[in-house]
Amino acid sequence: MAKIGARSLSRHAPDKARSKPARPTPPDNLLATPIKGSRSIAARLRQAILYGAYGHGERLPAERDLAQMLGTSRTTVRKALSRLEETRLVTRRIGSGTYVNYPANSEEDIAEITSPLELIEVRLAVERHAIRLAVINATARDMERLGEALKRLEASGADAEHFSHWDEQFHLRIAQSTHNPLLVWMYRQINHVRGHAQWRAMKDKILTARRIAEYNRQHRSLYEALLSRDLDGAVKIITDHLTAARRHLAGADRV
Repeated sequence: MAKIGARSLSRHAPDKARSKPARPTPPDNLLATPIKGSRSIAARLRQAILYGAYGHGERLPAERDLAQMLGTSRTTVRKALSRLEETRLVTRRIGSGTYVNYPANSEEDIAEITSPLELIEVRLAVERHAIRLAVINATARDMERLGEALKRLEASGADAEHFSHWDEQFHLRIAQSTHNPLLVWMYRQINHVRGHAQWRAMKDKILTARRIAEYNRQHRSLYEALLSRDLDGAVKIITDHLTAARRHLAGADRV
């Protein structure tokens, strides 16, 4: 186990000959401490890959070795590797092993290294402030465009793809209602991360017909609070909305 931890760190020793900036140094003992549960193991392996403990195309240790290293069962390790495969971070080849599918470069795609839960944390910070600015700055035309997106959302039924597209548009139009170009740009980056495979892999687990209806009730309440310029009410609704989304994501990630 100590060997693996040392290996993780040795890959990131300073190399003065390199012209490109080095990737971040991974924490000590990245894979050398026992952990339980496929979710936690997947997160630990993902961190090891993204920090460069294992390079693109490199084979990960065998399931039995990972199980021994992490103090868990092979079944749990297999579930963790399936999670990584769903997000295309690894490729599993029958009879050969599990290989890293992450070509590192000096400017990493932020969508690749941001988890759905991390995304929700950022949305909570950004959207609560966007709501405040939208209450102050939204024009009649902004509210009309937001209402159009809401109608599309409410017509989604159980169609998760349709809902996801118009959910992104609804929240983007709130950002556009702030008339702050930097905030709009930031929200476009949020939507870029939302389009990543990590979210798509969990979408079917989360976006049931019941959940879509629940989210749309919150969207309707948010729209009405913005329309009436109810600052405190709108901030509470977006906070409750994103907190519920975070709870649902955490629950799906434990399945």
